[in-house]
Amino acid sequence: MVPLPDLQLPSLPEVTLRALEACNQDGNYRQISEIVASDTALVARILALANSALYGSTPDIRSIDQALLRLGTRRFKTLVLTAALRQILFELGGNAWQQLRDFWRHALTTALTARALATLTRYPEADEAFMLGMLHNIGELIAIKTPDLDTRQQYMDRQSEIAAELVTSWGLGPLAADAMRYQQALPSELRDAGHLVKIISLSTRLVLCDEAGIAAAGTMFGLNEELIREINRRINHDVSMMADSLGIPLINSYNAEPASQELRQIVLRQAIAQQAIGFADLTGKNGAILAETVNSLTLITGLPALCFGYDDDSLILLSGTTGAHPHLVVTAKPGGSVLTEAFTSRAPVSLNERAPAVLDRQLLSLLRTSSLTAIPVVTGDQCPGVFVLGTDGNTPDATTDLIRLFVHQLSTVLQEKNIAFESETENAGISHQIAIEKLRRQVHEISNPLTIIRQYIYQLRNRLDDPDAREELDVVREELDRAGNLLLQMSQNATVNSHDETSELNAELRSLARVLEDSLFSGSNLHLNLLMCSPSTLVMAGQSAIRQILINLVRNAVESLPVGGGTVTIKTSAPVWQGRRNWVEIEVSDTGKGIPGAIRETLFTPVKSTKGEGHGGLGLSIVKQLVDDMEGIIACHTGQQGTSFRILLPAVSQGKTKSD
Repeated sequence: MVPLPDLQLPSLPEVTLRALEACNQDGNYRQISEIVASDTALVARILALANSALYGSTPDIRSIDQALLRLGTRRFKTLVLTAALRQILFELGGNAWQQLRDFWRHALTTALTARALATLTRYPEADEAFMLGMLHNIGELIAIKTPDLDTRQQYMDRQSEIAAELVTSWGLGPLAADAMRYQQALPSELRDAGHLVKIISLSTRLVLCDEAGIAAAGTMFGLNEELIREINRRINHDVSMMADSLGIPLINSYNAEPASQELRQIVLRQAIAQQAIGFADLTGKNGAILAETVNSLTLITGLPALCFGYDDDSLILLSGTTGAHPHLVVTAKPGGSVLTEAFTSRAPVSLNERAPAVLDRQLLSLLRTSSLTAIPVVTGDQCPGVFVLGTDGNTPDATTDLIRLFVHQLSTVLQEKNIAFESETENAGISHQIAIEKLRRQVHEISNPLTIIRQYIYQLRNRLDDPDAREELDVVREELDRAGNLLLQMSQNATVNSHDETSELNAELRSLARVLEDSLFSGSNLHLNLLMCSPSTLVMAGQSAIRQILINLVRNAVESLPVGGGTVTIKTSAPVWQGRRNWVEIEVSDTGKGIPGAIRETLFTPVKSTKGEGHGGLGLSIVKQLVDDMEGIIACHTGQQGTSFRILLPAVSQGKTKSD
């Protein structure tokens, strides 16, 4: 028994050529699928790949469309290109090409007949019947490419078994294998056989259009002669239409050389375009890639070129191959030029005989040519850039195809980069959510001891008779509540909207004063001085944020005081009129030595802490962020006599106060 060879089988060059052209021109899925489905060699390659270990234990394939969907657009197009590359390597004699044409017509006719019978007899998987009709005589295709006559005859004799073995290896199921294995059984033996077996067997007989086939239709399905002849007529018409669309002659003798030569040229141009793109660095941003690939485009076409990138409703000249280029920025809106028309239409536009606009004349001057063509680079619904090539108005078709292939492949590269970036962004978002969830669990664990401490303080307060001590414990409890609220905000991945809360600034200062004095001003030479104004200091800010600002500023101020001691002053003023609105001002000043020059440049950004040398570290960046969130203003004045921070917080209007 002759083993099965590899399935690098020949196709008619017209079929491969049209499939490759449809892929290069981004033809719709249905158009490409119909071309591929008409060829047994391509169907075999698709099924072999779709049912490979690459896709694991996936459900069985029941149609060519299912196989194509499993492969995906990119892998499918790669398969077509690979088939085209292999196709130009087949060396078949003239008689073999004639046999291949006849094989193509027979296989397609059988497949269409099988689908028609499946529909007529209500078999639920008509596309499966079509697929098996395409594969039923694959042994003959193997024989056509086999040079040894004895081996070729063995493949011809074993056609049914070969088809059954291949169908089994592709995981199409035992019933599909049976349909291949018993396709030549006598009609009398198939009366009570499986539905799919009878469909494939009858379709192989009806292709012959003889009396035996018509009789078999009556035996297996009770179909009359008139219906069968009508089915044959329609299918022969469909096959002729398909052949015409592909450029395959069915009546006259067949010469494969013209289509083979055209296929070789397209494959060669595609390889050149792919190689040229490979010369460029494709790892940067879209603009950088476009700017660099303009050299490759000139390399393969011999035409001078300019590259424009799109940014902020403008087209910007990024690079060119005619020497140093000027800084040229033009509007992307259509204005009559070839460049803007190509960008807005997403299609190539040539100057030809049209009257050039002023921009066209500028580009002609840069390119030093008599005419030009603009080719947009399109990725999905975006156009990241446009190439402008200088021409003499008579560009050869081969060069035009090469340009189109180059731009198409470049578009594919950019689109894949965009998809990869979106995927990375999505993964980053998932990682962020995981981090937030982890933070929530940690905050929950921290909140438990805080709750216990708060409860103990409450119990301790009730045991004390000293009003001052009870007031101090109340302040501690409030600070614990504030810490708990901050943790809660962190775990919810959200900041408090300061516009939703109001606070009395002076009241917050009084509440904090005793805690600050006891914790930060316990030294004999350290003094806290409060200067609070009489008018209302109601501000658009939450209590928690105000306390966080004050504690950070006062702590920094104390730590900047010299060893001999000093004073920190907190002063409020209201109302303060600035920028056509009312503010409440709070000023925190100290008698330290001022902020060192090295720190002033990055005062409100997170830097290495400088405790003991002046204000710095993370605290001031937090203060700045909190003030910005409140839509407030913060300013710093520092010198040898000390440092002061002046903060303006939005005052609550009288109307707001009444509404509250």
